[in-house]
Amino acid sequence: MHWRISSLVKAFLTPQTSLGDLDAASAATLIASAADIAIIVDQTGVILDIAFHSQELSAELPNAEGWVGKPLIETVAQDSRAKTEALLRHAGTDAAPRWRHINHLNPQGASVPVLYSAAPLGDDGRVVTFGRDLRAVSALQQRLLNAQQSMDRDYTRLREVEMRYRLLFQSSAEAVLVVDAARTRITEANPASRELFGTAVEQLVGKPLTDLFSQASAPLVQAHLVAVRAGAKTEDVAARLADEVTDVAVAASLFRQDNVALFLVRVTASQVRASPPAGDAARARLLAVVDNSPDAFVLTDGDGLILAANAAFVDMAQLASEEQARGESLDRWLGQSALDLSVLIANVRQRGMIRFFSTSVRGETGGTAQVEVSAVAVTEGTTQNFGFAIRNVGPRLRTEQRIGRDLPRSVEQLTELIGRVALKDLVREATDVIERLCIEAALELTGDNRASAAEMLGLSRQSLYVKLRRYGLGDLDNDGHD
Repeated sequence: MHWRISSLVKAFLTPQTSLGDLDAASAATLIASAADIAIIVDQTGVILDIAFHSQELSAELPNAEGWVGKPLIETVAQDSRAKTEALLRHAGTDAAPRWRHINHLNPQGASVPVLYSAAPLGDDGRVVTFGRDLRAVSALQQRLLNAQQSMDRDYTRLREVEMRYRLLFQSSAEAVLVVDAARTRITEANPASRELFGTAVEQLVGKPLTDLFSQASAPLVQAHLVAVRAGAKTEDVAARLADEVTDVAVAASLFRQDNVALFLVRVTASQVRASPPAGDAARARLLAVVDNSPDAFVLTDGDGLILAANAAFVDMAQLASEEQARGESLDRWLGQSALDLSVLIANVRQRGMIRFFSTSVRGETGGTAQVEVSAVAVTEGTTQNFGFAIRNVGPRLRTEQRIGRDLPRSVEQLTELIGRVALKDLVREATDVIERLCIEAALELTGDNRASAAEMLGLSRQSLYVKLRRYGLGDLDNDGHD
């Protein structure tokens, strides 16, 4: 038996001596024992024989007995046929062996994921494929993704609270100022303030509020603030700006943030200039913005083959040009395992969109980057494409200190803090809650195996232990079961 082995594979040094006269029965036993499933095909890709080492996988594929005599490509799902052809094509070359995620179909039509590698068998073009059962890994990753999506929805609701406040603050047609109640100095101003007062927002910050009004109106505004701070119900105050021309109405309300009393002051002119509508030219520049965005964007067909990619993805994948990526499967660069892209596409098909899926991107020259992926499905007629927004989150550093009190355990506890704790602290608390829940979910999915949980979360074991100590999770004095 003469096996041609790739020069990139570390082969046995003296196979003739160590293996001796290996007959066909012994070789069959070795091949069958080396994987959960082993399939031998001829030079045309037709299955000659098949063996199962995993009883569970054999039970999942009861129709495998009828595969003998059929082309291997006819036993796999439609989206795996291109990978199957590539698996057999590369088996007879000197290229490094590559594991490929291929889905078989059981009699019920459900996908059964298997990770395959192939090697030549003899000199007549026969190939043996070795498969590993991925069902357990796929189920774990699906459960983690479901938990992540659930937490993402909760986190999105909290972020929308801040987004609505910011949107209202920035888009308000009337000038809105946040004023320090103790010193009556401006701490924040919206864009409409610049239009009304004729001063840049940066120059308004730190300025006494009364300096914006005429000498006759300043005492009236000051008295209005004193009355509001005392809890009195007051009407809007008519005042005149420092230009001695513009008449305005001033209304203030008191609120507290970080144990500091602040005024929210609305200043309305007799005539409010409306912001000009956005021109159509802005929408025409959208494609150029995507092409030059610092986040990577990729468009694929229904099988995950790349149709187009922007410059940020080309740089992240360490390619010379976009042409090198076109026609290639996205999982060549995206995913901590061959399963990530399949899980992403399956969920996008089911839900229409996915946000903040944590994984990694592998560059052509060996570099890796931790990323968050958001994806959307776009259907036109009978054609379905997928768009992926990929953000590099590796350089992100935690710059703010968490507030010194017990960490809330749920969104309900967080919402109870609204009105008592600053919004930015609520958002920071929500981030900690999500991180803790993700760690707890990973530990539960892996049976408290911290090494597996760290790998699932994309963390080093040392980083995971630091976070376990931070949140007081698990018995940190007993690590022997890892």
